[in-house]
Order: sequence, then C-alpha cells, then structure tokens
Amino acid sequence: MRSLYRQYTLATLFIIGISILAGFLIVSIIYNIQIKEKNDEKNVGVAIEITSVLEKMHGGGFNNYLESITKLGYQAYVINENEEEYSYGEPFQDTELPEEIRLEVLNGNIYHGMRDYQGKFFIFNHYANSVRNTVGIPFEHEGIVYGLFIRPNNQLLFSDMHLLLLGFLLALAVIILTSMLLLAKQLVKPIKQLNDATKHVMVENYRVELDITRNDELGQLARNFSNMVKQLELNDEARKAFISNVSHDFQSPLLNIQGYADLLKSTDLSKEERENYIQVIDQEAKRLSNLTKQLLLLTSLDQSARPVRKSDFRLDEQLKKVIYKYRWRIEEQNMDLSYEMEPVMYYGDIDLLENVWDNVLTNAIKYNVAEGEISIKVIDGSDYVRISFQDSGIGMKEEEIDQIFERFYRIDSSRTKEGSGLGLAIVKEIVELHKGKIEVTSNINEGTLFVILLPKQIAF
Repeated sequence: MRSLYRQYTLATLFIIGISILAGFLIVSIIYNIQIKEKNDEKNVGVAIEITSVLEKMHGGGFNNYLESITKLGYQAYVINENEEEYSYGEPFQDTELPEEIRLEVLNGNIYHGMRDYQGKFFIFNHYANSVRNTVGIPFEHEGIVYGLFIRPNNQLLFSDMHLLLLGFLLALAVIILTSMLLLAKQLVKPIKQLNDATKHVMVENYRVELDITRNDELGQLARNFSNMVKQLELNDEARKAFISNVSHDFQSPLLNIQGYADLLKSTDLSKEERENYIQVIDQEAKRLSNLTKQLLLLTSLDQSARPVRKSDFRLDEQLKKVIYKYRWRIEEQNMDLSYEMEPVMYYGDIDLLENVWDNVLTNAIKYNVAEGEISIKVIDGSDYVRISFQDSGIGMKEEEIDQIFERFYRIDSSRTKEGSGLGLAIVKEIVELHKGKIEVTSNINEGTLFVILLPKQIAF
C-alpha cells in the first residue's frame, strides 16, 4: 500500500507536469495562430528595407553593410544566380536550402520560411537555427540577381533580463514544489496519528491521546474522533454492564426454578408446600418470559428491526383498557385511582404505546405506598397530546431522575422489587420513536409525576 504522502507527492508532480504541458500547448497554439504570421511579416518588412539599400549600393560596401546588420541582432545568408553563397553573422546550424526555394527567390518571389517552417515541435519552430526558418527576399546588385535570407539571431534574443526571468521562474518552481511537499507532510501527520489511534480502538484500547490542535477540517475530525472514542468507551462499559445485568436477572429466577424443582423431587412434601413451590416456579418462569420479551422489544427498537405500524385509534380508550387490566393490583393495595381523559384520536403504533402505559402505570403502582393515590390525565392540545401519571409514592432524588431511563437501573439497588429495570428504557425509546418527549418531576416521600407529550401526527 502506497502512503498518502507518496501519493500526494506523485499527484503534485503529475499535476505540475500536466500543467506545464497544457501551458506549452496553449502557448504553441497562440503562437501558430497569431504570432507566427505577424513575426514573418515583420521580418519580411525588415528584409525589404535591407535589400532596397543593397540595390542602391555600389562598390565594396555590400559586405560591410550586411555585417553591420548582423551585429544589430540578425543572421543573414545570401545566394546569387551564379550559385555563390555568403554567410553573415552567427552561422546557421543547418545551411541546407532546397533547390526549389533557391529558384523561387531568385525568380523574384518572397520566401515565407518563418511562417511555413515545420521542422520543430510547435513553438520550437521559432528557435530553429536553419536557413529554411528565414524570410527570403530577391534583389539585384550590379546586374546580378541575389537572394537574401534573414532572421533574428536567437542567441542575442536572450538578454540579462531574460536570464533573470528564467532564474526567477525556476526558483519559483522549486519553492512551490518544496512548499507543497512540506504542506503534504503536515497534512499527512495528523492522518497518521488518527490511523494509529484507530488500531488501538480496534483492540478495545480506548485510552488514546491525539496531539492535534489544528483549527481546520482535520482538527475537527480529530476532535470528533476523540468524542467518538469516549462514546465508544461508554458504550463498551454499558455493554458489559448490560451483559452483567442480564446475566444476574436471568440467573436469579433460573436458580429459584432449579432449587424449587429439586425440592419438588422430595416425596415427603405436603400438598401445601408442593403448591407453594409450584407457584414460585410459575412466577419465576413468567418473570423470565417477561424479561425476554422486554429484551427482544428493546433490541428491535435499537436496531429498527420492528417496523412502526401506525394507525388511528382512540388513545383515551386504550388507557382505560390498561387501567382495567391492572385494576386488581390497585384494589389489592387499596389504592385510590382517578382519571380525567378527553376523547383523543391519535395516529401512532397502538401496540408500542400500550407498552408505554403498561410500564408507567405498573411503576406508579409498584413504587406507591399502601392506600396511596394515582391520578391519570389526558389533555388533547392543539399540537400535542399530554398524558400525565401522578402518584403519591416513595419518590426519587433529583440525581436518580437522570438515571431512571438507563437500562437495568433501579432505585432499589437491592433488587427486592419485581421487574427488570428495562421498562422505562423501553418507554423512552417508544416515545422518542413517536417524536415525543417525557418529563419527570419527583420528591422523596411525596410522589412522582410522569408527563408524556406526543405530537399530533397526520395519517398519510
């Protein structure tokens, strides 16, 4: 696997190379379309002026004049009808001139070599040091027909400023490349830290420290990663606590069932003892069944395995049925139950919401006092349906209110009360699934008030 730093470096070099090629191609296109012909025309004009002077010149000034022209930054090549050749200034590297070009110029035509020459690649045609990369003008001197081939001297085109500019561009390229590589290293460093940290988290080592204090996206990623690790640690602790609690809650009734089953094997038990033992086994089996059902429901809610099946139903009528179901327990403890319920048609999951009322009402009964009171109210608001359960029970401390929705949490740590500690966790999951909220207020020995707010939902 290639490192990110290496990939970034190669990508940077590739982009620079592509950029240079693209820039070169664009410049070449512009040169060929606009500059090349204009450059040819300009040099043709210069050559015509030179030949006009040469045609008026007599005597030996011919060579001197061409030498002086080349000192001004030109290369010159002269032929005549007698097949004589003369070179002035910096010699051409390629002096091969096709016969058809010679005849073209000596016959009085202008040769546009700087416009038509294709010996090099794109813009490099401009710098080709060849006689064919010139402009050719015919002229007559002392009765002899000549051809003047001329072009600017490439070596003189590069002044000190050109060299300084070239050096500046090279230095700039080196600085940019070095800076990009350093930047890549700085970008990769926190990613390597994050990669190492993930390896620790993968083996459940959550004690990882990231030395990343950036204020950019990588810094935000590092902070989010640290928060995620803390949450994973909490989740891991909760998972272990969950397993411990489940084991405890399953072990206790299983031991009771096993113990009383062993006692039933005895032949000297009275009928009353046998019935009591069977009753205990039956109660513990029901307790296990209820715990299993609640665990399955909670798991399905967590994993969205159970689809929400919403329909319109009378919420007040559902609550009355739940109250009637637990009427015997209320009467058994001689409690006073009252309710005020406005008729409410609600769109929700009727089965899940029945679990909510079951759990909240059984809690109000379980943690109430003998001959206590329970008050249930349903108010149909404009946006929310408000359902409240008020009891006169043992109440809770303020710090306990924040924990009652945790799984397996019980106010009575000794676990003497019946139940699994999952009921209110299920209540919270179902209420939130309906986009609602639940509020709890309580005082020690004064009772507890549960208020559930369910938003009105429209059936589609």
